[in-house]
Amino acid sequence: MDRSGPDGTAGRTGGGVAGRIRGWARVAALLALMLACVPLHLLARFLLPGGSRWPRRFLRWAGWLCGARVRVVGAPLDRDVFYVANHMSWLDILALGGATGCAFVSRDDIGRAPVLGWLAAQNGTILVSRTERGAVRGQIGALRDAMARHQPVTLFPEGTTGDGHSLLPFKPALFAVLLPPPRAIRVQPVLIDYGVATDDIAWIDDEPGIVNAARVLGRRRTPVVLRFLEPFDPGEHPDRKAMAAEARARIETAWVRDGWAG
Repeated sequence: MDRSGPDGTAGRTGGGVAGRIRGWARVAALLALMLACVPLHLLARFLLPGGSRWPRRFLRWAGWLCGARVRVVGAPLDRDVFYVANHMSWLDILALGGATGCAFVSRDDIGRAPVLGWLAAQNGTILVSRTERGAVRGQIGALRDAMARHQPVTLFPEGTTGDGHSLLPFKPALFAVLLPPPRAIRVQPVLIDYGVATDDIAWIDDEPGIVNAARVLGRRRTPVVLRFLEPFDPGEHPDRKAMAAEARARIETAWVRDGWAG
């Protein structure tokens, strides 16, 4: 596979002075977007019986402002679906949330972050603990409640961001929410593909978040392909480990078969 970096160059890039200016301009634009969307979201949530659609709009527009140019391949289900995706970057959330309106399963420390925690809550984020083993039962209950609202839910079962060169093992614990499925839920694997931008986008090796954000925001454009693969019935698999293995196998097969978009 072609593993050249952004704009055809090898490895990671810093963007130089132009990249830093571009990054700060995007931060300002994101703040302006938030200030514009939040009042409209709160008004819609109060007045409209179907709830607010502004979180999805915000994620889609925020992704565009950050340089993401999203292309959808395949047919995403729009309700009663449990998306399972590989994970490389915080940009995954803007791209996938903006394209589908899904809620995300995320670490509980996100909920404690100023501003970011509140924004995550507006999109129905399900917070899980990475340290309290005994909390899994309660987390599954919270996940079932979220799925009862028919909003698509996305799980990143690797549990962290990868380097885009290979898939990490899938953690099966939260697949237990589908045993048995609360209704006719389908599992749809998703391959998130940054092509030649992968090395620049991937957030790995305990890199400080501000360093990664500066590099991503400093890029001119970032191509993102969301490959929605054939969904499957979780009821056809005997346990959570089998479901996790099936989702991982489908994503890995698509990766090997189709390669990254480039």
